[in-house]
Amino acid sequence: KNKNVLQVTYFVEVLLITGIVLTSFTKSLALVKETIENLVGFSNSLIPIMITLMLTTGAITSASITQPILLVLVNVIGNSISYVILPIILMATSLGIISNLSEEIKTGKLAKFFHSSAIWIVGIVMTLFVAVLSLEGSLTQTVDGVSAKTAKAAVSTVIPVVGKILGDATDAVMGCASILKNAVGFVGVIIIASICLVPIVKLTVMMLLYYFASAVSEPLADVKVVNLLGTIADTFKVLLAIVCCIALVLIIGLTIVIKMSNATLLYR
Repeated sequence: KNKNVLQVTYFVEVLLITGIVLTSFTKSLALVKETIENLVGFSNSLIPIMITLMLTTGAITSASITQPILLVLVNVIGNSISYVILPIILMATSLGIISNLSEEIKTGKLAKFFHSSAIWIVGIVMTLFVAVLSLEGSLTQTVDGVSAKTAKAAVSTVIPVVGKILGDATDAVMGCASILKNAVGFVGVIIIASICLVPIVKLTVMMLLYYFASAVSEPLADVKVVNLLGTIADTFKVLLAIVCCIALVLIIGLTIVIKMSNATLLYR
């Protein structure tokens, strides 16, 4: 019946819940950052291999332009998420927790604004990545096709007797290189998916658990505790969206690279 004791007990309870929540949140944030670093590192290792195989298929123009663009875009995306978007999410989560703990300080709207800003930034960066890579591929694959076809015609015409044989042998070598490149790209897609699988499962489970805890505690607990659990669940949803988006964009970028050299051979 003592209001002072009740208030102290309530704040101790809220602080304990907040401590547990922040522990899981910081671990998940570190997991997302580690996943992004692994994806960027793997992409930086895979891109030179794919570009080398593109060269063997005759996509010289596409390979010379695609490699620097891909490397720059992948690293820009990784650094943007690690050093811009994740700090924004951390700030938004902190503001959401402060708003739920204090009756005087209201920062819930500001926290939602930062959450929305992070999602918008991710969407814009991913759209630019796919748009630039698609436009570059459309412009260069036709040039590669014309150049390769012209070179084959020149070899077949200029070199007597064996010119036609050399031209056909070149086609066979390029076809085999294209098959090898497609196989490497397929393995790369599987590895990207496997890197993201465990973080996606963990973030999904944590998000569902916090949403469930928020729903179950609503009839029993104080509204601040319910809102706190809901805020953390929304944060996990944003982190899950970021991991899914970067994995999807890297897979799309890889398939666009595969399509470039395949289109060159198809044009020939």
